[in-house]
Amino acid sequence: MIVVTILGYVGYQKFIVAPNEIQAEKSMFLAEQNFEKDSIDLAINGKDIAPGFKELASKYSGTKSGNLAHYYLGICYLRKGMYQEAIESLNAFDGTDEVIAPIATGGIGDAYMELGKTDDAIKYYLKAANKKKNKFTSPIYLMKAGGAYEDAGKYDDAIKIYQQVKKDYFETQEGREADKYIARAEGLKK
Repeated sequence: MIVVTILGYVGYQKFIVAPNEIQAEKSMFLAEQNFEKDSIDLAINGKDIAPGFKELASKYSGTKSGNLAHYYLGICYLRKGMYQEAIESLNAFDGTDEVIAPIATGGIGDAYMELGKTDDAIKYYLKAANKKKNKFTSPIYLMKAGGAYEDAGKYDDAIKIYQQVKKDYFETQEGREADKYIARAEGLKK
């Protein structure tokens, strides 16, 4: 029984998943080009024989390309102001990349901010900042969390975040500008 299960899995990977992955990669090319050109509607829906990210995410759901299509689709929806759809698509993306994974999580935070759900946005900004700590995405999302805390009137929390950016990411643009945000939050607190 175990041998049959193993052979079935190997066969599925070789004859189903691998060919689907190759086809998905080929199919994504035009959708990615449309995305890069800011042709957002074409990137989402495709045209004629060139599928968009919406179809690719559905059709190739078990592949790496299908997973990446969820990311692109979420970012497209975010750009179009379709915030609930952006949240759904970005939540469907399962990434571990150093940069894309935090951006997807931060995109969910951006969508929640646009929907006026500041507490949810803060949660996702902090999650994005800590997902893959690095000098590129972490300070960006910490600063967004600080701004969201200010919007919520939680100035002490904002100050703590800005101080963290100043301390941990002092060599970044955000770290160098943290003092002015600290001063602003302290001024608003009074």
